[in-house]
Amino acid sequence: MKAFPRWMRYLRFLAILMMGITALFTLTSGLGTSCVAINPTGFGPNMAPLARLQWLYILFVVITTLIGLMGIRAVLLLIRGRKNAYSYTMTVLIAGLVIGVIHMITSRALRGKSMPVDAVVGVTALTLILFLLFLLPRLHPMFINSEGESTGRGEDQIAAFTLWATGIFTLTLPHWMAATHTWDGVNWAATFPTLTLLAGVGQIGLGIYWLLRRRQVRVRLLFPRYQPKPSLRH
Repeated sequence: MKAFPRWMRYLRFLAILMMGITALFTLTSGLGTSCVAINPTGFGPNMAPLARLQWLYILFVVITTLIGLMGIRAVLLLIRGRKNAYSYTMTVLIAGLVIGVIHMITSRALRGKSMPVDAVVGVTALTLILFLLFLLPRLHPMFINSEGESTGRGEDQIAAFTLWATGIFTLTLPHWMAATHTWDGVNWAATFPTLTLLAGVGQIGLGIYWLLRRRQVRVRLLFPRYQPKPSLRH
């Protein structure tokens, strides 16, 4: 396997990390829109205008959630260095950007606002620009490998850090989403605290497991391995 310069490996790591954040952001956006899509008149006059195109917002939920799940698959393909990982990722990012822009324009036309879809579109666009850099001849081999081999080392470390970042994202979600998800004093982003806690801690725990899964870790001080003494009898 060809050895790449350190800065190229760091750029690859950053791209996969951003793709993981984008995938989770997109999935969260799709699931979060379901409340308003199902009951647009139940969240005050600000969201009531969406009832005119309720069918479209239900469609946004289905498509955006599907793109988020596809994004998670794209991250796995990138980490494993699969042959079609780059093209699949680009397809997911472009699809997410197109749907996000349509969602954003529709919300602004109906209620004059489109947050937090704006943030999802912004993150998706930033990740897409980052992946476009790998079309440059120097960076081309980092993801686009005609032989389908792993395109870099440290796949376990990349997976672990991506899971840690997305786990922290999940745990802090109710706090930084409160500004755009609070109606009548209720923070709807914190509706399922137990589920959010389990998902976030699970991601962080899975990241720790992924980092250590190929290493033989023995805690000799806490659990010393028993070594029988040789017998002195002959």
